[in-house]
Amino acid sequence: MPALLAEVTRSGFVESLHHGSVVGLRPSGEVGVAVGAVEDPVLPRSCMKPFQALACLSAGAPLEGPSLAIAAGSHTGEDRHVELVVQLLGGLPVESLRCPESWPEDDQTRHRLTEPSRVRMNCSGKHAAMLAACVEARWPTQTYLEPTHPLQQLVLRTMEELSGETVAHTAIDGCGAPVYALSLHGLARAMRELVRTPVADAMRRFPEYVGGTGHVNTVVMQLLPGVVAKGGAEGVLVLATAAGHAVAVKVLDGNPRATTAIGLTALAALGYDVSPAKEHLSVPVLGGGQVVGQVRTVF
Repeated sequence: MPALLAEVTRSGFVESLHHGSVVGLRPSGEVGVAVGAVEDPVLPRSCMKPFQALACLSAGAPLEGPSLAIAAGSHTGEDRHVELVVQLLGGLPVESLRCPESWPEDDQTRHRLTEPSRVRMNCSGKHAAMLAACVEARWPTQTYLEPTHPLQQLVLRTMEELSGETVAHTAIDGCGAPVYALSLHGLARAMRELVRTPVADAMRRFPEYVGGTGHVNTVVMQLLPGVVAKGGAEGVLVLATAAGHAVAVKVLDGNPRATTAIGLTALAALGYDVSPAKEHLSVPVLGGGQVVGQVRTVF
């Protein structure tokens, strides 16, 4: 059964509750934290991007450094991100991207733009990497999002191999790409394997391309060098250390405000020092511009 993971207090009053599940693995693979329904399947959403990037790399996509990090990330649409996405397209028109048009998540960038675009969408790095993989492997580019496409089948095999389990369900993500359901435990196992790949190396070296200025995933990786952090829609988060600790979080109501605090609490319970990021172990609740409560973990 899902468990109570976090509560929101305001002026001493418990205002909201977040239920869900969290699992943490030690470097040995042993389960060190298991709260809630950790064997139930979840859709990883954007937590799947590092594995999609790994599949693109396996298919021959010329990804390294920042380009590999942005392929695995959910960028905030800043100019540096767009420049890298265009570079990854390698001459293909921007219209080749099959992700929806979107405004950038970075506020300063958004305020100076007059219209949304595909390259500003937070998944455009992943989509550009997929197109680059298709070009290198001589696979069709127009149908690269179809679940039966060779690239998406490679992603599926990559997920199953690293997680050690069979995908439970195939759905379509918000960006149009297939997304594969795994147990939370399986997702953590996959992350534990991922930390030994070039994808994790790129994410650790270039966290500003995994998210962007002020993005919580980027900030956590900057505060905890060696840690990989990747969030996904609907309250999913994965964390992994270079040593092989791995954490996967799913908040059932889909609200992400507590996921970082939950993930870091689980990582600390595994014995990893998260003190440089201690300010993210809770989230302030404001009233009249002043802190009057907090979002805090309770498991």
